[in-house]
Amino acid sequence: MSPSHPGGATSTGGAGPLPGTAAAAAADAAAAGPHARPWAALWALCLGFFMILVDSTIVSVATPALMQALGAGVSEVVWVTSAYLLAYAVPLLITGRLGDRFGPKNLYLAGLTVFTVSSAWCGLTSSIEPLVVARVFQGLGAAMMSPQTMAVITRVFPATKRGQAMGAWGAVAGVATLVGPVLGGVLVDSLGWEWIFFVNVPVGVVGLVLAWRLVPTLPTHSHSFDLLGVALGGVGMFCVVFGIQEGRTYDWGTVVGPVTVWGLIGTGVAVLALFVLWQARNRREPLVPLSLFGDRNFSLANLAITTVGFAITAMTFPLMLYAQTVRGMSPTQAALLLAPMAVISGVLAPFVGRLVDRVHPRYVAGVGLLAFPVALVWLSAVMSPGSAAWQLLLPVALLGVANGFMWSPLSTTATRNLPMRYAGAGAGVYNTTRQVGAVLGSASIAALMSSRLDALLPGGAPVAGEGPSAGQALPAALHEGFASAMAQSMLLPAAVLVVGWVAVLCFATPRHLRADPGNDTAGREASEDVPAG
Repeated sequence: MSPSHPGGATSTGGAGPLPGTAAAAAADAAAAGPHARPWAALWALCLGFFMILVDSTIVSVATPALMQALGAGVSEVVWVTSAYLLAYAVPLLITGRLGDRFGPKNLYLAGLTVFTVSSAWCGLTSSIEPLVVARVFQGLGAAMMSPQTMAVITRVFPATKRGQAMGAWGAVAGVATLVGPVLGGVLVDSLGWEWIFFVNVPVGVVGLVLAWRLVPTLPTHSHSFDLLGVALGGVGMFCVVFGIQEGRTYDWGTVVGPVTVWGLIGTGVAVLALFVLWQARNRREPLVPLSLFGDRNFSLANLAITTVGFAITAMTFPLMLYAQTVRGMSPTQAALLLAPMAVISGVLAPFVGRLVDRVHPRYVAGVGLLAFPVALVWLSAVMSPGSAAWQLLLPVALLGVANGFMWSPLSTTATRNLPMRYAGAGAGVYNTTRQVGAVLGSASIAALMSSRLDALLPGGAPVAGEGPSAGQALPAALHEGFASAMAQSMLLPAAVLVVGWVAVLCFATPRHLRADPGNDTAGREASEDVPAG
């Protein structure tokens, strides 16, 4: 098995530079050409990554405008977001592996092209059905791009510098959490809903030019492709993600004919079990090499990022509904509540990235995974109709500290020990678990909010675009009950994050920190092709 360039140059797959070391990263950079610049490549990739994250949140504030402009109901407009998330989450395992096979740069450029063209398509639509179809293609483009950013970082930065690169990557994620909702509100208010999609076109064109010029062409691996694994993984992920994400839409009952939500989820779990069994038995080239999970830190980081994905998605719904329905804020004003989180996270992330290269990740990530649930419990305690704004902003600022201390140590720890030829596969698994966590968070928080509203308001109250959030005023007499329901809902993501905190406390010492700087132990340990715990 030998890695090769698209142009034909090859490099040895078995006895080459030591995986995960400076020599391996240097070999990848040398293969890309003498002018390859890792940091320039990272910033070019971050532009596309930023656009993906912004697009995941920018549509939420445009829901009422879409309903009015396209003459669509709530159940139809929900699919504008659902279609994107499904198309984004389901293929991630596959697109991560495709990056190994065809090169992360090639797949990133293809994905960015699909994303940019489909963004223009979204803005040009005049009815809900073609908009949903265009959003599916947007999601596919995002799924092609997302794993490649981590894969390139893993391959061109040595293990001792990777934390700094992941810190910059984490800063982009922090800033995007604010820019998406705020930019969406400004664009909808000033130019119309179409511009939440049109804005991606010039950014996408600039991103294409920068990625073409600055991202190195890394060696690919000319192995057989696991077609059965692709089929099983795709079908299983679709059934599970669709069932979880759309369960509430169908009242957790019948979808169509004999197909039920729980039947879909059960089928998906069974198919994914077959997928894992096939990956274990496949002796040629499995889609997800199970040896990845032999690295304890990779497994624990995936568990932790699942809880983070869950919490990031779940906390936003009750907080935004509380701000708009009880406090009377506009979508843009409500989004600005998150400004301290985004600013503090963006400032901290680069410093935390450098810290990750020097300090045990359990301490760095442990700070973030502990601060996050504490901030959510604090928010829950102050989410009342009469709270002062500063009482809300203080726990939101602590959320910024949590975000600053989470993204870089988790992503760096997940990928630090992986062999170079599995960089794409590892990034695909990591991004998939994060996205599945987000889907679980969305479905779970919607169910919990409905339950608490039923319990605390006379006759219950609609949520998520079905009433107050769609522009209908909530009587002042109901403010206390509504605020209490939203506050209690914040405790769910806090509880889930405790699992992630325990996971990061169990991180093993990374190889580069175990070794004596005066010898080459780190290099010898990293040369193992199968990750070690």
